[in-house]
Amino acid sequence: MLGRAALRGALAGLAGTAAMTLAEQVEQSVTRRPDSYVPGRTLTALTTRRRLPGSARPLVRNHLMHWGTGALVGALRGVWSASGLRGWRASAWHTSVRLATDQTLENATGVGAPPWTWSRRDQVVDIGGKAVYSFVTGAVADRLVPLAPDRTSSGSAPPRRR
Repeated sequence: MLGRAALRGALAGLAGTAAMTLAEQVEQSVTRRPDSYVPGRTLTALTTRRRLPGSARPLVRNHLMHWGTGALVGALRGVWSASGLRGWRASAWHTSVRLATDQTLENATGVGAPPWTWSRRDQVVDIGGKAVYSFVTGAVADRLVPLAPDRTSSGSAPPRRR
């Protein structure tokens, strides 16, 4: 049951990634912010243990990391949906998970910089994009993933009978 929930959550994560990508494209058309290749450089560092220069633009690896992380973190949201962690509150918490996942990988590999060193605009853009991802992922997961039979819609197990 949880495997099926994770798979459906991964599909929801891909939908969330598509929405985040579209939102970023709209934002970039307004702000003129260039594309980021940090995901691709992070994947390179994770898989080869070597860091590419900041000027490197590994497009294929960028997409693999972008969509792969979206599916992987979406799988978790699918399990949450099955477990009764649903709705906007779960999606808000899921935003934190997505941000933490990216920041952990980027900073552990030495590719990224801690978010408190970023400009306010970059912080808002990153949090906004991850929120779009998480709320779309959550809406799709909550729709695709049935609640586990032993759960209630409040997210708690039913009371035990004595």
